[in-house]
Amino acid sequence: MFDEMGDKIDAVTISTPDHVHGLAGITALKLKKHVYCQKPLTQNVWEAREMRRLAIENKVATQMGNQGSAGDGLRRAIEVIQAGVIGNPLELHVWSNRPVWPQGLARPEGSDPVPDHLDWDLWLGPAQKRPFKKDVYHGFNWRGWYDFGTGALGDMACHTVNMPFRALKLGYPTNIECEVASRVYPETFPLSSRIRFDFPEREGLPPCKFWWYDGNPNPKHGIYKSGNFITPLRPSADLVHEIVEQRGELPASGCLVIGEKGKLFAGDDYGARFQVVLKGEDGYRESDKHEACVAVPQSIWRSPGHEEEWFDMMKGGRAAYSNFEIAGYLTEIILLGCIALRTGVGHNLAWDGPNMRATNAPEAEQYVRRNNRRGWSA
Repeated sequence: MFDEMGDKIDAVTISTPDHVHGLAGITALKLKKHVYCQKPLTQNVWEAREMRRLAIENKVATQMGNQGSAGDGLRRAIEVIQAGVIGNPLELHVWSNRPVWPQGLARPEGSDPVPDHLDWDLWLGPAQKRPFKKDVYHGFNWRGWYDFGTGALGDMACHTVNMPFRALKLGYPTNIECEVASRVYPETFPLSSRIRFDFPEREGLPPCKFWWYDGNPNPKHGIYKSGNFITPLRPSADLVHEIVEQRGELPASGCLVIGEKGKLFAGDDYGARFQVVLKGEDGYRESDKHEACVAVPQSIWRSPGHEEEWFDMMKGGRAAYSNFEIAGYLTEIILLGCIALRTGVGHNLAWDGPNMRATNAPEAEQYVRRNNRRGWSA
């Protein structure tokens, strides 16, 4: 497309499976096109770093499709945390009911006829060649495969970790570890896992630990076999007892920030609404009814709409809130969890963020950047 009509194109949007995001985005950015890309921004750490670099270098308008960034609730939660309402943040817990697609399985044998409407070689893109299998990769199910997707982390953490990443000024972690996972397969993400990120002191904030939990007990895909599934991982009962007491159950997804003076809880994927409980209080209260939250002045601009921000940036307005300078950083941090998961349960990675490497695990290097198929490079 760029070869044939690149001079007629001002901007592009990217809504492909994850494994093509980086290739398409880097190509467009090198040509100085404005880019809107769905989440996660890329499939691997190197691509995220490169997309961020090119966007800054070429001064183009960019936006990642984590639409919750435009919500007033998300921006208000950042203001409340950074105003010190819950004190210095010490722990972050985020959980998801994903996967809602098949994973935790081996590659099926054989091949099926490729439908007339599908160019299978083109769909594979930079991934290595493999036979087509009906309803296994093409369509929605690619998310669970290492070659094409990023699992629950890539699918949901760009939403659910977006608010705390900004509010807690997380930056690069010093250590990442997959603490536990269900049965591991060589080509797909496990059905459930718990991953820990350790963040050092930063901008006057104390060290912070972040736990990511995922897993879905719904057996709709028929892949939950004996020995291949552990109970969906969630924060411990004593940690979330106030939430359960208030709601009757733990929401399917959520974000809990624990500070020295209290807790902030957002019980949806986008952080649209949040509640706060301070030490000595009986239970959570909605942020707009909690006097400590109400007293915090607005310090972050409010959005005219997620896509509108991108168009405004193209026209010379302010930078979109989820432009690639921050979206690339967020994506890179999240994808470190995928590296830890693939390196193995119980293997603590000592991470050198600026140099994109685990100083104690050279085997992790293969997951930082994909070996693209010949003919597929930006």
